[in-house]
Amino acid sequence: MNKLLLDQIYAFFRLIRWQNLTIIVITQLLVRYCIIAPILKFVDLSPQLSGFFFLLVVVSTVLIAAAGYVINDYFDRKTDLVNKPEAVIVGKRIKIRSAMALHIIFNIIGIVTGFYVSVSIGEPLLGLVFVTVGGLLWFYSTSYKRQLLIGNLIVAILTALVPLIVFLFEYPLLKSVYGGLLTVFGSIIKYLTAWVLGYSGFAFVLTLAREIIKDAEDFEGDHAYGSQTIPIVIGTTCTKAIIVILFVITLIAVFYVYLMYLNNRFTLYFICIMLAIPIIFNVYKVIGASSKRDYKIASLITKIILINGLIYALLANSVVPGF
Repeated sequence: MNKLLLDQIYAFFRLIRWQNLTIIVITQLLVRYCIIAPILKFVDLSPQLSGFFFLLVVVSTVLIAAAGYVINDYFDRKTDLVNKPEAVIVGKRIKIRSAMALHIIFNIIGIVTGFYVSVSIGEPLLGLVFVTVGGLLWFYSTSYKRQLLIGNLIVAILTALVPLIVFLFEYPLLKSVYGGLLTVFGSIIKYLTAWVLGYSGFAFVLTLAREIIKDAEDFEGDHAYGSQTIPIVIGTTCTKAIIVILFVITLIAVFYVYLMYLNNRFTLYFICIMLAIPIIFNVYKVIGASSKRDYKIASLITKIILINGLIYALLANSVVPGF
């Protein structure tokens, strides 16, 4: 395999953010096999979405996310030349037309696959989720990203949707098969909903914080091209205050959930070591941030905190009552 081809393959995987796509896959696998399946098994029920259809849901999610990353880099070429010139791929290592073609192909396959699963399980309206996500990612890249808060909220909402979408496709089939077991079904659905929404909420708040941190990191290029991001509009000091508030909200939320619902020693140790300590350290990093490198480190730590939350799902069924 010649060097040029290897370079193209490497550039392609960087363009679609293969690490983030891997996290999406792991998230949806954990939601199905480490949250939904164990909770249902506790009351002698089981997931009703087939393994094949679940795989297609994951593939659809990944393809639409990949399309979003490609189109984001496509429209961010100019600002990225200022913010991170060494990381620019579209126009340098992958042709502009090729990038647009990839975006279209990924979106079409992702949306068609999502609709196929939706129709197959008798819930065609669920297919609109994939159309909406694809559309939001397009408008995010073309305009919303440069508007005050709107772009940050869109990314946070779409990240929160990653675990939620597994439950959205599972629920109609569970209701169809087990809906007659009113007492058992009603309580177990509430329990499932609480777990999945808990993960979605965790992902939403931390992703929102991370997006604002990334805006602070990209201040120079965004300012040069007229973007109205939070750091540009309200200044660095107020931006730092917002980020810290979001971290504090996360800490309060996880400790509240621990005290009210997950009161066991393992969970306390996990929260303190894997979540609280990194969050407190990140608050320190954000408050003292004065360079792009500082914000880049804070963004990376926030991503690690998100991944740590996923790890808890992997371990929870062995330590949390009700699994």
